[in-house]
Amino acid sequence: MAEQILDQVRNVFEGQIDFEGQKLAEIIANVALSVIGAIAFLVGYIMQDIKLAVYIALGGTALTFLFVVPAWPFFNRHPVKWLPSGAKAPDLSNLIVNDKAR
Repeated sequence: MAEQILDQVRNVFEGQIDFEGQKLAEIIANVALSVIGAIAFLVGYIMQDIKLAVYIALGGTALTFLFVVPAWPFFNRHPVKWLPSGAKAPDLSNLIVNDKAR
């Protein structure tokens, strides 16, 4: 039990994110920053206060940073299965490229 918790904490600090997790993090960051930018602009325009708009934008950017940058476990749901080191190379003698045998 304690070893599993330690492994999860270690994965968060090591920054292991799979390719699907990278895609998800990029989508979350783009959507969150776009929404926060629009909200900051609208609030600043309605209230006529640029300082408030900047604070909203900076706060939203900081929250997005805290949500996207750490390698949370849900960013590593589809880990890549790598071949073991020293694995035998595949046989390419029967490879056909553009209808020509190599």
